[in-house]
Amino acid sequence: MTDPGGIIEPSLREQLSSLQALLALAMRMTDTTGEHQIIRLAATAVPSLAACRLVGVYLLDDGWQHAPDEIAERHVLVEVETQLAVVSNAGGAIAAGQDAWGWAFPLRSLGGHLGFLTLSADLEPASGQQFLLRVLAQQTGVALANARLHARQRAQAAELLATNTRLAETVEALERSTAIHDRLTRTATAGEGQDGIAQAVHELTGFAVAVEDRYGNLRAWAGPGRPEEYPKDPPDQREAFILRARDTEGPIRHQGRLLALACPRDDIVGVLALIDPEQRAEGEARLALEHGATVLAMELARLASIAEVELRLSRDLVDDLLSGLDEASAVTRAEALGYDLERPHRVLVVEVVPEVEDRLELFNAVRRSARDLGVGSLLGRRGQTVVVLSDTERPWEQLRSSISRELRGARCRLGVGGVCDNVSDVPRSHREAMMALRVLAVVGGSDRAIAFDELGVYRLLAGIEDLTEVERFAHTWLGALIAYDENKESSELVTTLGEYLDRGGNYDATAHALAVHRSTLKYRLQRIRDITGHDLSLPDTQFNLQLALRAYRTTQVVRHWPN
Repeated sequence: MTDPGGIIEPSLREQLSSLQALLALAMRMTDTTGEHQIIRLAATAVPSLAACRLVGVYLLDDGWQHAPDEIAERHVLVEVETQLAVVSNAGGAIAAGQDAWGWAFPLRSLGGHLGFLTLSADLEPASGQQFLLRVLAQQTGVALANARLHARQRAQAAELLATNTRLAETVEALERSTAIHDRLTRTATAGEGQDGIAQAVHELTGFAVAVEDRYGNLRAWAGPGRPEEYPKDPPDQREAFILRARDTEGPIRHQGRLLALACPRDDIVGVLALIDPEQRAEGEARLALEHGATVLAMELARLASIAEVELRLSRDLVDDLLSGLDEASAVTRAEALGYDLERPHRVLVVEVVPEVEDRLELFNAVRRSARDLGVGSLLGRRGQTVVVLSDTERPWEQLRSSISRELRGARCRLGVGGVCDNVSDVPRSHREAMMALRVLAVVGGSDRAIAFDELGVYRLLAGIEDLTEVERFAHTWLGALIAYDENKESSELVTTLGEYLDRGGNYDATAHALAVHRSTLKYRLQRIRDITGHDLSLPDTQFNLQLALRAYRTTQVVRHWPN
């Protein structure tokens, strides 16, 4: 597999190589007619896929076919065989000697359940390795079924005159089964992606085929009748369907479709669907769907491995840009990720209040929303916030609302920095986005998107390097009121004054904003007059007080903002 620019790490490259090796092994098994040789190939492949030990290959009608020769291990086989009698056809956990982990992987084919590939290990293998072992068992089951069909074919040759019709049908079914396997295997090895998988299954079955992601979004379609708007279950119903499909052996029917789950890892789920409202898909169509789902799982695992590497590199690049990376290095690294860093950008900062426990959930919610709205693909994390480098001028509130929905209605704020014409402007734009968020928090604004360019006088005040005169001005007009609030725990006179001035002295609007009775507001305003000695009805006084409030809030943000 090619590795342009050295982007794919060795461990991920090894995983992708294992997938390709499995496909090659499957084709070799299919060409093998001896059951013992097929089983020996499967047993030999186990150590190359995971740090596991082979307990044995157990066939329902023939018992143990491949197992350790040591006498000391025989009692383990007896114990495992007893457990296999109660393990379902879907396989499951087993206890094998002193090993901490053991599992029976089912050997299945279109003709039914054949037995188990049983393994054990000192430590439970990673989910990706378990997926490879599960695929190995599935391919072994298919190959064994094919070998048995070949064996029956040879046995029936002696009765050719009496059974000619039935033998021809058997041969035809075997050829079709092999053709299905080979067609989808070629699709996987050729790297045709999800579109190619959907097209191959459509050609093999004659049904329209859809590839869906975990959330029910359409990712690929092949065949006639593609809907303008693809039907999508509500999130709770979709999750219930995913859970049901995981607990069910083989494809299941759901809303006029026959669906098979592709799940290479717990956090990656895809669905392959035959559009079959008349429920005609059986036999070979189900076989093609199941093998197509296996190939789709391999494709999803490959895409996820590449995406994880690119995502890590993207996060590293954003972190370095925020720290002041030189332009030549930044542009070169961005080009390796297929990103043009020489366009104008803005830094966006997303925060959730209160902070989410799972920061990865926040990061993924921002990544999905940014991707769907075309906002930007370079993301990073700074503390409890997610940073997006955006090269568009999208409606920021639309992005914020989308992130909130992804987080099931969580309170979300979005700060937008000024335009970056050069790479060196990125740290400045990030500071501006953070300033916008802090100002929004200090003034008690609602959850919304706020741009630094829209801060008005706050923007002007924040740009003053020496805040001494600004603080002195604020103290002259508000010092007594601030001191009063600090000494009275439940006092909110500074907040009351701010709301009153922001609403142009409108009593009803101010009372509504503060959620207090009109008489309470009048009392507070009188206390403000008594404490400050200012006449709130004078325009000049109102102007100076409002400016002092903004100066006070700005100094709060700047003075308490960590460097």
